[in-house]
Amino acid sequence: MNRTLYTLLFHLGLPLVALRLFLRGRKAPAYRARIAERFACGLRPMRQGGIWVHAVSVGESIAAAPLVRALLKQYPDLPITLTCMTPTGSERIRAMFDGEPRVQHCYLPYDLPWAAGRFLDHVCPRLGIIMETELWPNHIHQCARRGIPVALANARLSERSARGYARFAGLTRPMLEEMSLIAVQTETEAERFRSLGARQACVQVTGSIKFDLKVDGQLMPRARQLREQWGASQRPVWIAASTHDGEDGLILEAHRQLLSVHSDALLVLVPRHPERFAAVHELCGGQFSTVRRSTGDAVTAQTQVLLGDTMGELLFLYALADIAFVGGSLVPTGGHNPLEPAALALPVLMGPHVFNFLEISAMLREAGALQQVDDAEGLAAAVRRLVELPQDARRMGEAGRAVMQANQGALQRLLDGLARLLS
Repeated sequence: MNRTLYTLLFHLGLPLVALRLFLRGRKAPAYRARIAERFACGLRPMRQGGIWVHAVSVGESIAAAPLVRALLKQYPDLPITLTCMTPTGSERIRAMFDGEPRVQHCYLPYDLPWAAGRFLDHVCPRLGIIMETELWPNHIHQCARRGIPVALANARLSERSARGYARFAGLTRPMLEEMSLIAVQTETEAERFRSLGARQACVQVTGSIKFDLKVDGQLMPRARQLREQWGASQRPVWIAASTHDGEDGLILEAHRQLLSVHSDALLVLVPRHPERFAAVHELCGGQFSTVRRSTGDAVTAQTQVLLGDTMGELLFLYALADIAFVGGSLVPTGGHNPLEPAALALPVLMGPHVFNFLEISAMLREAGALQQVDDAEGLAAAVRRLVELPQDARRMGEAGRAVMQANQGALQRLLDGLARLLS
């Protein structure tokens, strides 16, 4: 498939795109808002000549935040246009950069040549930066036509994704050839990009900027203070974060098994997607004494589950816990970022499906910072062991923090590569 055929199929598929927005809008009404932005229509006035950064959703937006802050500091005269594709990503961007006048935000339009061109002519960026692997052939080609260099930052490419790209070489090879910088996390991924057609000189191994996570010095004291207010300083507290459909039931079964031995244990359960908050609350409330974080109600000695149904608080909720399970990994979603709990020196547990973070999870596992479990029984046993052997939990946590510190510096290497494109 080449780009012309891809564009034709995209146009033919627009009714399906509309249907998808409608169906998603039934669960999350925000999907029905700002639809014109998705076609680069009715965009509000924006400052031109700056840097465009695209982060598809919440995870990529959080990963992009240190980069955006560094760019604001390094280029004090340039505006940053930060785009995403989802309402939750948009909400996170607004929360992170509220009050920063140089950060302007809208949805990235769909990958149609006329929509991409209209967006670029509206913003006129000097540089485009795409987070991780959100590659759109028409957007990249429209940038190339206008002489706008495009960098892929913190790039990931699993073996499975590489096979998928290879099946459409007529589309993906010319797209990768038009990229100016592909800053990848590992040498393995660099080889995959080169084999798919990326120019040798454009592929650089910079490491993962997720290792450069900076933890606010007040985060842990605030978390300790809240646990004291709850009277939970001595209670075993574990968190299951970024969970997906089909995973919550397994986690609650693990918590039930843990409570049979440690009756004062508290689970902090944080679903990945806000549209699932109500359903997961119903699931929890039917089995356990549950408090929703969004209500502000205090956790009492009788509370067995705290539902983390707020946005932008994940790191703080991790800080409340002694043990962390990272979700999307007991179901075949590929797992989420285990470096966030590692940065807080928490022992990390994950399920068998970690293909989104294969190298990072392997590094943590080899360092003794991460343990993988297969099911609810394995999860319950692992949490119980870490509750009963706090010295093991401390050792795992310190190993994770050491991995974080040993691998920092990717952000500066990325900034150096971007500076060469801007110059």
